[in-house]
Amino acid sequence: MTRATGAPAAPQPASEARRATLETLRGRRSHSRVTEQAPSSAELAELVSAMSAVADHSGLRPWRLIEIRGDRRRILGEALAEAAGETTPEGEERYLGKAQRAPLVLAVVVCERESEKVPRWEQEAVAAGVAHYLGLLLHEAGWGSMWRTGVLARSAPLRRAHRLAKNEELMGWLYIGGIAEGQQRDKPRRPLDPAEHLSSL
Repeated sequence: MTRATGAPAAPQPASEARRATLETLRGRRSHSRVTEQAPSSAELAELVSAMSAVADHSGLRPWRLIEIRGDRRRILGEALAEAAGETTPEGEERYLGKAQRAPLVLAVVVCERESEKVPRWEQEAVAAGVAHYLGLLLHEAGWGSMWRTGVLARSAPLRRAHRLAKNEELMGWLYIGGIAEGQQRDKPRRPLDPAEHLSSL
């Protein structure tokens, strides 16, 4: 048997599994409004266990997740209102409403590890990868989610509310719930033009 050297690999037809993966990616949507259903802690833990697949230089695992459910969402809402300087009852109520837009709010936290090889920005990229992977897996499992961020995420009131350590920062929150009838669209997104984003050096 001889082995060709320097020759480009011949293109392979897309396997059924790869086609299914592409369709899942193209079909993912952000859901700004969700129902009061949510995955259980056990269901969520199963999805989180797959995060070992996220690219992670040196295997630092520089992230963690915080489940916020039920009345605990008020803590988030009150911290958001404080960070925004909203002191009126109406203002506080508005931010409480924001925190309760989904039955499950999952805070994504980057936990910086000491490393001579992996800078902080790269560790934040790992935590962001976890948020993206989870959003995709939640979609595939039939749940709606939306990753919300904003300038308030790294404010002192939010740090206190989430009980962050000195080496930790909030990346944002995944708002998770059921997909309301009529929101699920079977038609996948049109693939983007690779020429706009893919080039050669």
